[in-house]
Parts: sequence; C-alpha cells; structure tokens
Amino acid sequence: MIVVTGATGNVGRTLVRILAEESHEVTAVSRRITNGDVPPGVRTVAADLSQSSADMPSAPDAVFLLVGGDLMMAGDPARVVAQFADAGKIVLLSSQGVATRPDSLSHGRAFAAFEQVVMESGTDWTILRPGGFASNAYAWASSVKATRTIAAPFGEVGLPVIDPDDIAAVAAATLTQPGHTKAIYELTGPTPTTPRQRAAAIGDAIGEPVAFIDQTREEALAQMLTFMPAPVADTTLDILGTPTLREQTVSPDVQKILGRAPATFADWANRNTAAFR
Repeated sequence: MIVVTGATGNVGRTLVRILAEESHEVTAVSRRITNGDVPPGVRTVAADLSQSSADMPSAPDAVFLLVGGDLMMAGDPARVVAQFADAGKIVLLSSQGVATRPDSLSHGRAFAAFEQVVMESGTDWTILRPGGFASNAYAWASSVKATRTIAAPFGEVGLPVIDPDDIAAVAAATLTQPGHTKAIYELTGPTPTTPRQRAAAIGDAIGEPVAFIDQTREEALAQMLTFMPAPVADTTLDILGTPTLREQTVSPDVQKILGRAPATFADWANRNTAAFR
C-alpha cells in the first residue's frame, strides 16, 4: 500500500495515476476528495493532515508526504509525520529553498523543519526539492483568456521551472524502486526560461499571440498578497527577481532518476492549453 497525500493537486493527481497504472495499491488522501477524483480501484481518504485520521491506513509500504502552504507555515511537523511513523518509507516533497534560502521562513526554515523530522523518524526516507513549478503559470490563465495578456515582474530573469508531472514521475520512482534511501534530489526543468519566454510559449500553444506586460515588484507583491502570506510572497519575489546561481542552475537529478530529460515549459503549456483558451 502506498499513501499519497495532496492527492488532488498538480503533483499528487498525476502521481496517483502513475502508481495505479503500475498496479500498486494506492490510498489517495486530500482534504476534499471523492472517488471521482481518482482512477478506479484507488481508495480515498478525506483528511486534514493537521488532525489525526482514523481512516488513514496503518503500516503502509510508503508515503508521499506533501505539505500544503498553511500546514507548512503553521503546522506541527512532528505531529504530521507521526501519523506515518509505521510506514516503510516516506518521500517528502520539500523545496529547493531549504538549500538556497535557508533563512527564509517560508521556503527555507519551514520546509527544513519537516525535513528534519522525516530524517529522524526512523523510517527510510527520500527528500525531493523542486524549484519553481511550471504550473505556477495557471495564475495567468484568467488574463490570457480575457485579454491575451500576461503581466509579471522580472520579465528577463530566467529560471529552470519544472513540470509537476516530472516531479510525480520522480516521486513514483523513489516510492517504488530501490536505491533512493536517504537521498536528497533537486528537481528542475531542462533550461532556464524567462516570464516573457513563458508567455510566448503559452501563445504558441494556444495559437494566438499573448502580450507580455512588465510589472514592478510592488505591483506584483500587491497582487500576490491577495492569495498568499506575506513571507511567501516576499521570498517568491526574491527568487524571481534575484535568483541565486544554484536557483538558475539545471539539476541532473530528473535525468538521472527517469533516464530522460525533464519536460520543457513549452511541453507543459502544450499539454494544458485548455486552461488558457
């Protein structure tokens, strides 16, 4: 039995599908989940990881642990991880910021606290540290649909954003294959792309030009504060505007684990055109 938390998100949904297609027994866990959210044969558990759940399976072979934003910022890592202390293995979805932004409350210290508890849990473990997600571009969907425009700051700063489906594929491999115990992997896309380039890729994917509008940091911050806490927004803008060399560097880990190059942002955009039309 493999438990997948965050099972209805950008990574978890694909991970559940991959594991089910490989004929693994899977329990999909999310705060709001129904049988219609998962492939046939996958058990669902509606649960909040900040609270113990009697429906959580005992002694699973492996657990994919995804820590959502509110749990990351205000949760109790020991209490969350204790729910899976009898698992054979925990694969934690963490953040590259643990290494690149260690003093950041959101991207560094909060994730580092979960990593430490997992490492000390007595189970086998693997840590996945992705950089920026290609799927963050969903934030542009409404403006692309309405006016074929994208507004973003730091239009010429490139980062190697990763396709969440590649994170899911790496998670599936580390959950089910030997050789990944006590490993920490940084996950990136194959090449840095700028927001302007990503806007052009979305335009190419939908077959219509998408204009890019430069935002100031202040304009972007005001917009981000409507849906994320200030510490998360500030650190996100620091990464977008003044990334470290490591944040701009392509990691070899996806290639090493999957035996293929990670998907490009254009690949992600072409697969998700419905969100922008």
